[in-house]
Amino acid sequence: MAVLARVPYFQGLSPAELDRIDRRMATMSWAAGTHIFHAGSAAGHLHVVAEGRVKLSQVSATGTETLADILVAGELFGGMGTLGQSAHRHTASALVPTCTLQIDQPTFRELLAEHPGVALRVLDDVAERLARAQDDVGGQVTDTVAQRVATALLRLADKLGNDRGGRGILLEVPLSRSDLAGLARSTPESVSRVMSQWRRDGVIDSGRRWTAILDLSRLEREALGAG
Repeated sequence: MAVLARVPYFQGLSPAELDRIDRRMATMSWAAGTHIFHAGSAAGHLHVVAEGRVKLSQVSATGTETLADILVAGELFGGMGTLGQSAHRHTASALVPTCTLQIDQPTFRELLAEHPGVALRVLDDVAERLARAQDDVGGQVTDTVAQRVATALLRLADKLGNDRGGRGILLEVPLSRSDLAGLARSTPESVSRVMSQWRRDGVIDSGRRWTAILDLSRLEREALGAG
């Protein structure tokens, strides 16, 4: 119930309404490393992360897996024809032991009919995704690699960051240069050069399974192209 209340589609619904939705959703458990679905497979369910973390990834033309996003509790993923997606665009897998709530398309359509407010939020979300996809394409042409890497790190910090005050914001998640390259729509070599320079400048620090943002204001300026 607490997780459903955080899902954007269901915000503003009463506890009784959330309870009725909860009763229609299946609870699924996934061991770390388990694939929830693969890119290209038929999309007929929406999932909500109830606990844990889910990795969305794509495979490039060369066969390299690239990170597209990391999802935390309360976030939606998956797809269905109702949302204009008949096949999955990403592969979803559990980063850690994870629990998700799952709803199929017929049940979801029933919810839309019963809750016009939810239907309107779904329409807004689809429109926002289309606009974001267009912005991403435009940003690949106009934004520098540093801007895209900074934007990716700030997005992760907003979802996963542990603010340690004067010691910066800690991201306790394995994040390779290839992962960052996928998020920033760049190459591992270009991302490595940017990250190495920021490490020398004291903007970030990193280890095998963690990244720390030490100078948040500098990173925010980098994202705006004013570093």
